[in-house]
Amino acid sequence: MARLLYKLGSTAFRRWYYFLAAWIAVFAAVATVAVAFSKPMSDEFTIPGIPSEEAADLQQELFPEAGDAFDDATVNVVVAAPEGHTLDEPAYTAAIEDLIEAIPELPQMNEDPAANPGLVDPNVAAANAPPAFSPLSEDGRIGILSFEWDVETPADLEVTSIEELEQLLDDTTDETGLVAEANGPGMAAMTPPGGTAELIGIGIALVVLLLTFGSAIAAGMPIITALFGVALGMLGITGMTAFMDIGSSTPMLATMIGLAVGIDYTLFILARYRTELHHTDDRAHAAGIAVGTAGSAVVFAGLTVLIALSALAVVRIPFLTAMGLAAAATVLIAVLVALTLLPALLGLLKSWTFRGRVRRYTPARDEHGRVHNNGVRWARLLGKAPLAFVALVIVGLGVLAVPIKDMYLAFPTDSTAPADTTQRQASDLMSEAFGPGREGPLLVVVDGRDIASDEERQQAFDDVTAWAAGQDDVQDATLVATNAPLGEDGAPTGVGTGAMIQVTPASGPDEPETLDLLDALRDGQSGIEEQTGTTTGVTGLTAITTDVSDRLNGALPLYLAVVIGLAFVLLVLVFRSILVPLTATLGFLLSVLATLGATVAIFQEGAFGIFEGQPIVSFMPIFLIGMVFGLAMDYQVFLVTRMREAHVHGLTTREAVVDGFRNSARVVTAAATIMIAVFAGFMLEDDAVVKSMGFALAASIIFDAFIVRMVLIPSVLYLLGEKAWWMPKWLDRILPNVDVEGESLERDSAPVSVARKDDDKELVGV
Repeated sequence: MARLLYKLGSTAFRRWYYFLAAWIAVFAAVATVAVAFSKPMSDEFTIPGIPSEEAADLQQELFPEAGDAFDDATVNVVVAAPEGHTLDEPAYTAAIEDLIEAIPELPQMNEDPAANPGLVDPNVAAANAPPAFSPLSEDGRIGILSFEWDVETPADLEVTSIEELEQLLDDTTDETGLVAEANGPGMAAMTPPGGTAELIGIGIALVVLLLTFGSAIAAGMPIITALFGVALGMLGITGMTAFMDIGSSTPMLATMIGLAVGIDYTLFILARYRTELHHTDDRAHAAGIAVGTAGSAVVFAGLTVLIALSALAVVRIPFLTAMGLAAAATVLIAVLVALTLLPALLGLLKSWTFRGRVRRYTPARDEHGRVHNNGVRWARLLGKAPLAFVALVIVGLGVLAVPIKDMYLAFPTDSTAPADTTQRQASDLMSEAFGPGREGPLLVVVDGRDIASDEERQQAFDDVTAWAAGQDDVQDATLVATNAPLGEDGAPTGVGTGAMIQVTPASGPDEPETLDLLDALRDGQSGIEEQTGTTTGVTGLTAITTDVSDRLNGALPLYLAVVIGLAFVLLVLVFRSILVPLTATLGFLLSVLATLGATVAIFQEGAFGIFEGQPIVSFMPIFLIGMVFGLAMDYQVFLVTRMREAHVHGLTTREAVVDGFRNSARVVTAAATIMIAVFAGFMLEDDAVVKSMGFALAASIIFDAFIVRMVLIPSVLYLLGEKAWWMPKWLDRILPNVDVEGESLERDSAPVSVARKDDDKELVGV
């Protein structure tokens, strides 16, 4: 592999114009597809085969006009009079009428009053509504107006539409004293990538790169190539919407990953290129060596990330598969950019690459002329008491993992939104007025097609309603519709063959009591079906998200087995060792457990008051495990391949560990710092999912790169000694030699080869 990549790198350097033209052509082609064929993104957290999906399919059979719960763009405007007042007072009725007149004039609204029958004064609507569906609280102080945006799905909503609604509500409150807040699925517009988070991450990355290379031009190259790769990846994701459903959170997560690995992969190859320029005047040869050695590590590091992300398809969860494949695509682009576009840019710039000097790097050297830096000092410190460091890491990360025992997984709802948002305030008002279950009703679908007469079907529908109402934690169960055909006067002509029963829990949608109610309804389905001769199913948004959470948890063991198994085989190929991949995997388990524990403590338990406590989003553990594993193996490959390279060239394991830190610790530290900055920047996003993922990924890099890879792994290698590289002879014979270390490359084969004494002479084009 090293020879193949050497040829690729040196050719890209010499024929840089062909490679640049090819990348520009690819970018233009992908952009054309994205513009011409893209479709709106969706937020369907659905899984074929789960009970709620089967019930939803039954609902579609019986009620073809019923819409998908995830396509609902309804907004609930909750209005509340001050304490001691009611909404039927003239000042407040006038304010409500003004709202009713102003809302249809908002962007993305249908101005036809018939399109939004719920946009009615709660005082008027409550007169004819059943108690369970009344839009007015019993004391007359809190009411609900409802409307639906004129869009196909919430993914089509524009942020400006919601901002104008929020401004309208604020004006109403300021002018009249009437509290007006809004929630519901129609308040979930997603801010597109490209804001503060990325700018902060890029800014910190630029500072780190300036310190690493001491050159403004060199510092800018990893950022430029990473941004190019991310832009291409985003266009590709947009284009893929023409062929598959992609969630609105997918671009943000793909941006997060693509930006981080894009900078890191380019950084490693560029740093190796600078090192090789200390040994040769032939820049094309140096570029080939850099791509052949560091590029080999990039390929295998990228492969581990691709395995971890692509393996999400194994769990057969469509929205998670789309997220994983989209992120994997951005990683693949980052690898290809680092291997081809970077050397092409080096060929374009030539001696200008390391100009724009802002600082000069003049490392100290020992008596043998070898660099004596902080990496060497740290490695030797670990070597003095490796067992103590191993114990310290295991105990420390173990303590951080303790909060996992209390982890509660659920999908975010308005009731778990930050307290200062209009969604959360509207949710609190609704809970106060109508009970917390009003926002998360369950829907029981009843199929009575096997029952012959109208009378028997009606009795069966009533019996199912009474059965549902008799469950624990039920506030109300009401037969809300049948599929009987309507007469000319709009009234049903008969009973119909199907019915929908809305069950309102006494608890909120994210509370354990509601989940217990869902289980009770399903456990009793067979009994009520036998009693009434019907077929039933339980669906609704709460039921669907609960089933998705259950499937995610059940898929975790399979996912872990596939990812760890495939990556273990890959690492055995890279390191030609059994124990090194084994320790790498065990170190990953420690870092991911500590990450999950810290995330639970900070986000769920609200430790230190940084974030308000809320459930952990259900797909966080499985997605985090994939991401952390892939990124953890990145640093394992980059750091330990340099150790193995030194060992292959005759150094003992102890000397090889020191040499690996001498050559890689500085760059790995810079890469990890950049990745932490990129991920941490996403904590500033408004979306709770992206915020928690940004924190978790940043924490995982801290734990894995700085604690596991730079403390635990070298300490374990010290303890293992030469046994670290042991592999059965029979296995060694059958495994292909992928030569990640570039042992097959003759570095002195350049036309002009000199040993540099001045580290900076050739870097400034002299």
